[in-house]
Amino acid sequence: MAKGKLKMLYLAKIFSEETDDEHGLTLPEIAERLGKYDIQADRKTLYQDFEELRGFGYDIISEQVGHSTYYHLGSREFELPELKLLVDSVQSAKFITDRKSRELIRKLEGLVSRHQAQQLHRQVLISGRVKTMNESIYYNIDRLHEAINADSQIRFQYYQWNVKREMALRRGGAWYQASPWALMWDDENYYLVAYDAQDDLIKHYRVDKMLRIAATAQPRLGRERFGEFDTGRYARSLFGMFGGEEADVILQGDNDMVGVVIDRFGKDIPLVALDEGHFEAKVRVAISPQFFGWIIALGSGIRIAGPEPVLKKLRGEIRRLNEQYMEGK
Repeated sequence: MAKGKLKMLYLAKIFSEETDDEHGLTLPEIAERLGKYDIQADRKTLYQDFEELRGFGYDIISEQVGHSTYYHLGSREFELPELKLLVDSVQSAKFITDRKSRELIRKLEGLVSRHQAQQLHRQVLISGRVKTMNESIYYNIDRLHEAINADSQIRFQYYQWNVKREMALRRGGAWYQASPWALMWDDENYYLVAYDAQDDLIKHYRVDKMLRIAATAQPRLGRERFGEFDTGRYARSLFGMFGGEEADVILQGDNDMVGVVIDRFGKDIPLVALDEGHFEAKVRVAISPQFFGWIIALGSGIRIAGPEPVLKKLRGEIRRLNEQYMEGK
């Protein structure tokens, strides 16, 4: 490639990697860096080069500091605060392994100058969360999207950890078959939402626990079910993605608990004032021990007021806890 064409590429590289709003380079410094690539440059041609870069969309900014003029790259595709958010999301996501987290963050660091990349690197070190150990999740997500786009059912195996910290296949290694319809990210994990024709139910599966996913030649089923499916409402009804029979539950509580309920179920739920200090709300919930645990953890400020079948299950759960933890057992 001609030196003139390479010169523009190296200039873009120098501005991208070495400059930002707080770090600029003078013309001699830019010429020196080009010299390391065996490219000669003078003041006049550099001015013309900067104009060409600006015409191409590079935000080349000049700033006078004392007797020197410094040049740096201004706006970028991603600003530093945006990348900090992305880095934190990558680092905090349990479904991304440590190795893949480091790879992704290195790529994100390449979108800013080396000076700003250090800030992203320092941000990574503050997090030490538990991460998944299944590296295949990235390929799983890709295969699931392909099956959804191809309107195809899938088959897969599903595992759980045993006491030896080994991956043990569920159902004795038997294959699952389902119609994939959506992917959800909840509680820092990826889930597949799918229709199980055999049980005529909508189910969800942890993507990082799915193995050997393969599309079948059979078209997806459950289209009518998913035509009325609300992914957001479904996610709000579950606690820790533990399933259960859904029911409309009446919650009553002190007014200072309204924010907790809205944060969990959204602001569009039916909600009325009972008196000056209390409210009542109706929420759609998958009834499970995890839901009861959430209610109990909130203390005396909120309670389940109905319906009776749900209260009956809660009383049964309380009796079980009492028997399990009563003194002397």
